Parts: sequence; structure tokens; C-alpha cells
Amino acid sequence: MRIYLKQLELGPLQNFVYLIGPAESAETAVVDPGWDVPGILKTAERDGRRITAVLVTHTHFDHINGVAELVSATDVPVYVHKKEEGALPVEPASRKGVEGGYEFSLGPLALSFLHTPGHTPGSLCVSVQDKLITGDTLFIGGCGRCDLPGGDPELLHKSLVRLSQMDDRFIVHPGHNYASQPTSFLKDEKRYNPFLQAKDLLGFMGLIGAVRK
Repeated sequence: MRIYLKQLELGPLQNFVYLIGPAESAETAVVDPGWDVPGILKTAERDGRRITAVLVTHTHFDHINGVAELVSATDVPVYVHKKEEGALPVEPASRKGVEGGYEFSLGPLALSFLHTPGHTPGSLCVSVQDKLITGDTLFIGGCGRCDLPGGDPELLHKSLVRLSQMDDRFIVHPGHNYASQPTSFLKDEKRYNPFLQAKDLLGFMGLIGAVRK
């Protein structure tokens, strides 16, 4: 099945906002809406898309500062991990708390959530066919911070090990434009990303300068 995927770079922190859905129908999810909701809505309208859901990889401000405005404009549910559900700036009726392994559909297209804690307790990645939207868990050539409130280097290492065991065919779509290219094959991240190459927790902590609790 063909996928509609639009990657928008928005805001001063070079956030990637994604619009994704089946190419054959208009249903579209917006991943991590921030900074320019009118621009997101205009992109969807121009492409003939209908926004039916919001997906949140984690609830840091730069990833959710447009959620309330987008929900007000579209009245769609917001999918977020249960551990971070209360941080969303929308009414409880609009929140859909999920856990890892949860699946839902956009028309004929199936999406799956992976719980990848470490950057935050409820960090999620979204798997859609050969696309892997990784939020701030995995970047191109790097990984997310774990020294902010709620961060945990041991959990982040475990999450990265889990991602390193996934199929090489996945294309990584990160939460920020921090590299010379906006996406990468997971097989290349396994080969070149030092944070995926760390052989054990001690080696990973040496890379990030963390001290084990």
C-alpha cells in the first residue's frame, strides 16, 4: 500500500512534524504538531488530506505546543502514552492514552506504537509499514537526551537496543533535523550511529557522559 508522508521542518529547534496516511484515501494523522498549526492545516488542505488524529511521541513543549490549537480546529483525538497523558494541554475527552503494542488504523493503513522510554517515561515510536517515526529517541547519527526531568539513560539504552534489533528495511524519520540528511535507513544507523553500536550499558553511558544510578 502506498503511503502519503509529508515531513515539515518547523520552529527554532528544527522540529519535524509529520503528516501521514494512506495514499488512496484522505485520512491523515499529524505527528508532534508544533510551532505553525495554520501551516500544517494549509499543507493538509493543499494535499487534499483530512486530519483525523494527532500522534504525540512525547510531551516536551516543542513537540506539543500546537496540539491544543490543532484539536480546536479539527476536533480529533490525540494519541499519547498513558504515562504522559496528563501533560497534554487538551481536555481529557480528547486524549487517548496508549501503551506499547497498541495498533490503530487510518483507513486501510495500520499503525503501531512502540514504547521506547529513556528520553521521557512515555516516549513512543510509530511504525507504519517501512517507516519508523522515532521522535527524540533516535536521531540520524545520534539519540535523544536523557538528562532532562524524566530522562533515564538505562531505559534509553534498552530502547535503542530494541530499535537496533528491528528490520534493516525501516526508514528512520526523527523528531528533529539535526543531521545532514532528514532520514536514514535503520541498517545505516546500525552501522554508523555510535549510540546504536554501544555494546553494553557501560559503553553507552560513556558516550553520553552519564553516571549509573
